[in-house]
Amino acid sequence: MLAILKREFLSYFKSPVGYVAIALFSFLSGFIFVMSFGNAYSNITSEIIRLCGFFVVLVPIVTMGLLADDKRRGTDVIYYTSPIKLTAVVLGKFLAAVGLFVVMFINIVVHMIVTKAYGGVIDASVFTAVVIYFSIVLLYVSIGLFASSISDSQIVAAIVAFVFIMIIQLLPTIGSFVSSAVTSLLSILGNPSSATLNSVSQKIINIFVWLDPNERIDTTSLGIFNLVSVFYCLSFAFFFLFLTYRMLEKKRWTQS
Repeated sequence: MLAILKREFLSYFKSPVGYVAIALFSFLSGFIFVMSFGNAYSNITSEIIRLCGFFVVLVPIVTMGLLADDKRRGTDVIYYTSPIKLTAVVLGKFLAAVGLFVVMFINIVVHMIVTKAYGGVIDASVFTAVVIYFSIVLLYVSIGLFASSISDSQIVAAIVAFVFIMIIQLLPTIGSFVSSAVTSLLSILGNPSSATLNSVSQKIINIFVWLDPNERIDTTSLGIFNLVSVFYCLSFAFFFLFLTYRMLEKKRWTQS
């Protein structure tokens, strides 16, 4: 696993992918920091939370070639014909992508140092936001890795990852549409009371809000560490890593 991790991590700096991702992250984080710092108001917690919204673009860029590029070149056969464990392949590539986001996070560390040097406050909410940041990274990278396992085209893998992450980020909006559709259907099929329709509508919205990881980071601005949110992200990250493993396992059997 360590050999795969090292190979994949260094490959980011042998191609434009790593530099483009780091440059884009640096620009976004720098812009957010300068805008707030220029107004004599620097909120690192807010910066971290706002950066999580840009993962819809950053994650597909970082993860699109993890497995798709090997499939395109035919080098993925090595994974299926050698004694290497597929779990090592999945974890190695996963941790390599996560490692790149760790490198990106150095920008935020610099902003923390500058904020502290100018008398700013680095409180518990900042460290809570850092934990949430990496929890979201683990979740989204696992989605991107899974997307990369289902196609030999990096463009297709990036689009699939983009769509998955976009759906996750739009879950409250989707919940509102589904709620409206269900209540409209109930009104057509029967004659329920307004209280019943409102109850059904709210329950549907609550389900989608519960599924939305971004809704779970709102408490970070208050310095509240929500262990359930972290466990939620890690659970779904494990789920997508398992799906990736199953995709490789299926390919191994078809190879034989």
